[in-house]
Amino acid sequence: MYEMITLPNGLRILTQPVPAVRTAAVGVFIGTGSRHESAGENGAAHFLEHMAFKSTQTRSTDRLAMDIDSIGGQMNAYTTKESTCFYTRCLDLHLPRAIELLGDMLLNSAFLEEEVDTERGVILEEIGMYRDTPEDLVNELLNAAVYKGHSLARPILGTRRTLSNMTGDWLRDYRTRRYLPHNMVISLAGSFTQNDVDLLKNLFSSLTPGRKVKVKPAQYRPAVTVRKKAIEQNHLIIGFPAPSYLDPRRYQMTLLSSILGGGVSSRLFQQVREQQGLCYTVYSYISDHEDTGLMGLYTALSTQTEDKALATMCRVAADMARHGPTADELDRAREQAKANVLMGLESTQSRMSHAGNSMLLRGKVSSPEEILAAYDAVTAQQVRDLAEEILDFNHASLSAVGRVRTGEEYQATMTQFR
Repeated sequence: MYEMITLPNGLRILTQPVPAVRTAAVGVFIGTGSRHESAGENGAAHFLEHMAFKSTQTRSTDRLAMDIDSIGGQMNAYTTKESTCFYTRCLDLHLPRAIELLGDMLLNSAFLEEEVDTERGVILEEIGMYRDTPEDLVNELLNAAVYKGHSLARPILGTRRTLSNMTGDWLRDYRTRRYLPHNMVISLAGSFTQNDVDLLKNLFSSLTPGRKVKVKPAQYRPAVTVRKKAIEQNHLIIGFPAPSYLDPRRYQMTLLSSILGGGVSSRLFQQVREQQGLCYTVYSYISDHEDTGLMGLYTALSTQTEDKALATMCRVAADMARHGPTADELDRAREQAKANVLMGLESTQSRMSHAGNSMLLRGKVSSPEEILAAYDAVTAQQVRDLAEEILDFNHASLSAVGRVRTGEEYQATMTQFR
């Protein structure tokens, strides 16, 4: 289990020693993401993530890159709509250097104007890459439609227009206002010493408290969106409203998604791919936030099989809402979920990530025993009740990218299952 240290400035440090390993993983989790940005700030959190890997007050960009590689592990970062995370995993003997590097990157970025301009170009190429990836584009368009008018509708990467206004001084000021200690969690797991913990405390105690940004509550609204693109396959997502990550039914939601499209025995995989051969890829996923959530049923397939596949996916969802899972389906999904929990204990990075994300987003870290007990407590009736609530085609959405038809035609197919 973890121990928590709270610094005078409000920053929390979680530590989890893992016996008999020679690696350690440390992550800095910051409660700022794209949903915390105004329209004109869109892309700022992600831009800051990129700039952390550029020059600092003590290192040039190439020196920083060489020092990162010298620890013999990995160091990376990611930005979501809810948060930003910087993390490293390395051998325990390199941990002090890795911690010092993380501190330098996060606290001492130089924000040189020429590097800001260079990295802006890199991000614009990244945006182009995602627009050329239909699986990402169809998901982004779905979020833009169902959360229209809210910051959750905007892309994490920003746009050419919003990025063009971000200078080095602007980004430095944004970081000062958003990288606040009471809104940060540092998670350390694996093989470490008290000196490593003390180093983290000393580095991050310099952060000054500030005022947390309040966000406007979001609400899912059903929508249909289509985007024509000259590609070989059509990419489709059927969307439904889902509970937030704070909802106690999240364990039921995980099992429901697994039964629908989480593995090779799932209903979508078996009925759409295995039995009818209508596609190569089909799955379900959950995208949840503090106040809302989305369940998506995704597939990619040819225009020739699209009609039949879409109807089958709708029928699978409607049947689950009507009858719920079988006992065998629930048992398989439960064992898969529990195995993921237990296998994650063998990874220092998984332990670090679970603790950091949980504390930042939910304010607590559930023990493995609590998580396993929560999955064991889920009943078939609970999953059926949840499926009946969310898999309601009166609230269904659809996003399609490719050689697609009109939104009205897709809507007509889904209307048959209301």
